[in-house]
Amino acid sequence: MPAIAEKAQLSVATAYRYFPTLEELHKEYLHGVLVNLRDFSLGSPLHGKALFEDVVARHVKLLETYGPAMIQLRSREGFLTRLHRGDEVIGTLHEAWERPVREVIRELGLSEGLIEFALMFCNSHFDPREVDDLLKNRGGLSEAATIRMLVNAFYGALKGMAES
Repeated sequence: MPAIAEKAQLSVATAYRYFPTLEELHKEYLHGVLVNLRDFSLGSPLHGKALFEDVVARHVKLLETYGPAMIQLRSREGFLTRLHRGDEVIGTLHEAWERPVREVIRELGLSEGLIEFALMFCNSHFDPREVDDLLKNRGGLSEAATIRMLVNAFYGALKGMAES
């Protein structure tokens, strides 16, 4: 917290007044990034795969800016547990991805009963650590090609989920 307070040009006492623990600060930081993605997703006029792919591209752009700090933030609980408990961060993540994922499920002709599992997979598949790793070690692929690979793998995973 002292290093963060210094970077923000605040006293440590002021930083602790707003964020009693480092975990609370991390949570608020992550939530702020997810609000940005949610607002982008909900405000998009696109539909189906076009919407999903646009949200994925926005997610990757946000990770270019905020990803290094987001990589450090990880819960010990799983996505579904946190979703059902009403976790604020996961709730915002759900709001950001639910419409795009649901529309892809429809466009692929899959059962909407997959939605929670599809969102859980989306959370892990587009994890900031993994996306960052892929972007840094993609073997000469462009950002657009990397996004295309991630998107196509997601579509394939949805089809695989439907088969099982």
